[in-house]
Amino acid sequence: MLKIVHPICCGIDVHKSFVIAIIAITDDKNVTTYHRRRFSTFTSDLKKLKEWLEYYSCTDVCMESTGKYWIPVFNILEEDMNICLAHPKYVKAIKGKKTDKRDAKWIADLFKHDLVASSFIPPLKIRQLRDLFRYRMKITYLKSSEKNRYQNSLTWSNIQIASVVSDVFGKSSQKIIESFLANKNNDFDIVSLMGKNMKSSVEDIKASIEGNITDEQANKLKVIKAHYEALIFCQNELDSLISKLGLEFDQEVKLIQTIPGCSNKLTALRIISEIGVDMSKFPSAGNLCSWAGLVPRNDESAGKKHSTKITKAGRYLKPLLVQIANAVVTSKKYPEHRNKYLQLKKRRGHKKAIIAIARRLLVAAYHILRDSVCYNADLYNIPELKQSKKIMSVKEAIRFAQSQGFTVNI
Repeated sequence: MLKIVHPICCGIDVHKSFVIAIIAITDDKNVTTYHRRRFSTFTSDLKKLKEWLEYYSCTDVCMESTGKYWIPVFNILEEDMNICLAHPKYVKAIKGKKTDKRDAKWIADLFKHDLVASSFIPPLKIRQLRDLFRYRMKITYLKSSEKNRYQNSLTWSNIQIASVVSDVFGKSSQKIIESFLANKNNDFDIVSLMGKNMKSSVEDIKASIEGNITDEQANKLKVIKAHYEALIFCQNELDSLISKLGLEFDQEVKLIQTIPGCSNKLTALRIISEIGVDMSKFPSAGNLCSWAGLVPRNDESAGKKHSTKITKAGRYLKPLLVQIANAVVTSKKYPEHRNKYLQLKKRRGHKKAIIAIARRLLVAAYHILRDSVCYNADLYNIPELKQSKKIMSVKEAIRFAQSQGFTVNI
């Protein structure tokens, strides 16, 4: 018989407009009685849910993380309840027996035996910082989309200025394009609009803007440019909000900035917004890496371990770490990561090697925040930290030396 860990607990099935809550009360004889009620997701009704839980002295609550619908419930119960937020795949009911009432009862039954893994929910300040950063990332994607649309409109009109300048949205490029839209006969002085750093010749620029642009495409370019500038304004406003909210974590930000590739304050704040500052929530650095989707899932059958891909977790943190890792391995300032990357790349390829470096960076962030110490590259060279129990035969040693480019003389 499974052990009853939570004798009084509640399972909540969350929907957009209502929730179904079932309280499971188990007595000394392991007999469970259930009390079920339905509440709307209005704040007044959610407060009644809280009063109902307090009436039965129920402080342990489990609910599934359905979209964003769990957030209003979590906001009301967070202060006085121990909430276990479960991924839907871990509390999914058996097929053929799935109803809203049975879902809530199934969640309560799993939770009372402590069979549900709780998701990581950071404190309110971190959640607010995370929300701002994720919205900022969406705006960055929109900016990239608008840039592509702008370039497509130029190509549509046979304007190939992107082939002779490095950035179509640069100051000089924009001055030339705006002058061209105002004087479609190229009746303007290009030399006065060219910046000092432009390497292209006047003849190349003149040839690149000899297009046939219609009034519709010209107006479309103006609309795209206005939207792009509006997105920049919104992003700057978000940066200001993020900076004010991040003042509370100034000490942790300075520690994260010591990690290679994280010297930018916004980058350090973005990492903190995803993993928080309290590393006691994660039992180990490996647990944090698993949560971030930087390790392969377990896949073993009949004593055989199959090679698998990394998990889909960490959809916001993982791309950031991979971007940082790609920058770190190209710099000779950080040989502890660059050499490891080159070593792994020979055997496993670029993708797996860069994921390994991203994981190393996240492990460094874990220990830095846990111990409140700065990044120390010398720790990667301490022999005691390397695996000393590995055994290699002479043939394997020769093969390994040859794979590294050495010529072995026996």
